[in-house]
Amino acid sequence: MMRVLRVAIAKGRLERKLTELFSARGVDCTALQNPGRRLILPFGKWEAVLAKAPDVLTYVEHGTCDFGIVGKDTILEHGGSFYELLDLGLGKCRFSLAAAKGSDFFGNYGHKRIASKYPNVAYRYFLRRGMDVEIIKLEGSVELAPLLGLADAIVDIVETGATLLENGLEIIEDIHPISARLIANIGAMKTRRPEMAEFVRMCEESVKC
Repeated sequence: MMRVLRVAIAKGRLERKLTELFSARGVDCTALQNPGRRLILPFGKWEAVLAKAPDVLTYVEHGTCDFGIVGKDTILEHGGSFYELLDLGLGKCRFSLAAAKGSDFFGNYGHKRIASKYPNVAYRYFLRRGMDVEIIKLEGSVELAPLLGLADAIVDIVETGATLLENGLEIIEDIHPISARLIANIGAMKTRRPEMAEFVRMCEESVKC
């Protein structure tokens, strides 16, 4: 007997937003609303797998989950082999380049140091610009890097820009919009198309509401 379709969902704020979205469509999200320590939960007629964002990509790529719901930031940074089907429009923000207020970042095309939690995104951005940069990967508050003289600028996710302003930084340029995306395993889309199409339709209808 074929197992139910599995949907890997990035844990945290996105998980909560999705629970609200699908509940409004009449999907039984009782288990998701009170998951406790469980990581695999019933979700309507499907099964939800709660995972860290980069792991969502891995589970979908390897076929242990048929769908994934994850931020575009994770997709851009890590990549992988899967179909990106739909922009769910949740968690909208953007990748931005930011530096100390009043700094003429592009005025001097000498060697620059850039701090980011997303080194691959930062590298590709500066490669397109043909700039000579050193990417420094940080795990915590990247806003500290210019303040401490570690970096000339940062590439980070920005929602309102309030944190940047409070730390004396300003946006130099927006790089890429970010929101939650529905992704799917390539093989599953071929072998389980009718079931997959039903879930995609439900997501499309949720986005339109």
